[in-house]
Amino acid sequence: MEAEEIIDMLRDSNQPVPVPLDLPDEDVLVEVEEQILLPIPRDMRTYLLEASDVIFGSLEPVTAADPYSHTYLPEVAAVAWSLGVPRYLVPLCEDNGSYYCVEPEGEVVLWRDGDLTDETWPSVWHWIHDVWLES
Repeated sequence: MEAEEIIDMLRDSNQPVPVPLDLPDEDVLVEVEEQILLPIPRDMRTYLLEASDVIFGSLEPVTAADPYSHTYLPEVAAVAWSLGVPRYLVPLCEDNGSYYCVEPEGEVVLWRDGDLTDETWPSVWHWIHDVWLES
C-alpha cells in the first residue's frame, strides 16, 4: 500500500471543521522526539508531516503541531505509558482506553486491557486504510 494513495484517500475523506489542524514541520517533530525520548518511526513521521491535519470519523490519531491539543503526541504517549503501554511503543491513536501503537520497525500493534493483542498491521498506512478509514 503506497503512502501517496493512502494520503489521497485521507484527503478525500477529510471533514471540514471550524478550526482546521495544522501540519508540523521537521523542527517540530524533532522537539516531539526530544519530549518522548524516542525516534518517531519513518511511516508515522511521514503521516504526521503530510496528513495529520485530516479529521475523519470517530478515531483521532495523534498530532504534533499543537501542544494544547488532546491528540498531541507527547501527551497521549505520557498517558499511554502511565497505563502500562510498553515504553518502546509510540502511540498512534487512543480508542476508548485502547492504544494503537507503532513499533520501532513500523508495525502497528494494538494494546488493550493492559496487554498487547495479536492484532497487528504491517505499517501505519495499512492501519489507516484498514482501521481508520473503515471506522
